[in-house]
Amino acid sequence: LQGPRYVSPVPGGGFVVSEECGDVKVFMGSRKLLCSLSSKYGHQFGNPAGVCVDRDGSILVADEQRRTVHLFPEHGAPVCLVSTGLQRPAGMACSSSGHLFVADTVENCVKVFK
Repeated sequence: LQGPRYVSPVPGGGFVVSEECGDVKVFMGSRKLLCSLSSKYGHQFGNPAGVCVDRDGSILVADEQRRTVHLFPEHGAPVCLVSTGLQRPAGMACSSSGHLFVADTVENCVKVFK
């Protein structure tokens, strides 16, 4: 890993890790690298920060530099979920009811998205 920042568990015992100014990597429960999101999806991150996994197993990534949140489904193309209203997204969490909580470090608050 190159400057690990945020980590979140994934279904099946694995985990996902964001790297400072780099990539987001997914590991299996055995701690063996499963994939890199930038390689798998051809996505260029600015500065990936918070990561979480939703109830469908999709990986969500906050990008501090681009001020966005993208969803990476197991199959299909990435989807930009949040493209406005964030100054510096950092930590994130997904609720079982479908809410996304994003800590915005510039505005000193937690923003909630449905």
